[in-house]
Amino acid sequence: MFTGIIEDKGKVLRIESHGQEKKLTIELPLHLTEVQLGDSININGVCLTIVRIQSRAIELDLSQETLQKTVLGELKEGNHVNLERALKLTDRLGGHIVTGHIDGIGVIAQKRKERDFLQLEIRIPESVSRYVVKKGSIAIDGISLTVNEFLDAEIRMTLIPYTIEKTTLVDKMVGDRVNVEADILGKYVEKLLNRGDKKNGEVDLFFLKKHGFIKGD
Repeated sequence: MFTGIIEDKGKVLRIESHGQEKKLTIELPLHLTEVQLGDSININGVCLTIVRIQSRAIELDLSQETLQKTVLGELKEGNHVNLERALKLTDRLGGHIVTGHIDGIGVIAQKRKERDFLQLEIRIPESVSRYVVKKGSIAIDGISLTVNEFLDAEIRMTLIPYTIEKTTLVDKMVGDRVNVEADILGKYVEKLLNRGDKKNGEVDLFFLKKHGFIKGD
């Protein structure tokens, strides 16, 4: 479990292909070297397991599923990646609940600088947009961001100077692909509303309207 608050950036040292799978070696910054074998770590939004540690470098296995469902397979040696270690129970939840399980791949549609801020527009698939709400949270390459505007299949977000400095989004170009994870709360709500074996007392649209959570006929 993660928060989407990126701790720093790592550097891709080596990528090895093993049939339909890959092994990724990443150099960690000095202040993030407190990791152990078997730990979960978020790499550009994807939850991976540390399988080997060598000084400041960690090795991670990329399965065929991961390569198909994320953009980690597009990484090249020398690229930088967003890093976040798993959440401790005593940590503050500064972002939102991020699982590290990617829901879809987005494409950067527009990117522009406004003073010290960076405005981003990302086109996302319908499998993700169904869970997006204005002013809600979404994880882009592992970064917890707020959706400022949501128009059709595009979301608009603003990156503050701290996020620009600590993450890799500033290096992305229009047309680049990114990993996208929707807020898990929306998925649970959808499951509750769409259950076919509803019983008295379960949450549905009638229940939400009756108790004032939503308005409408």
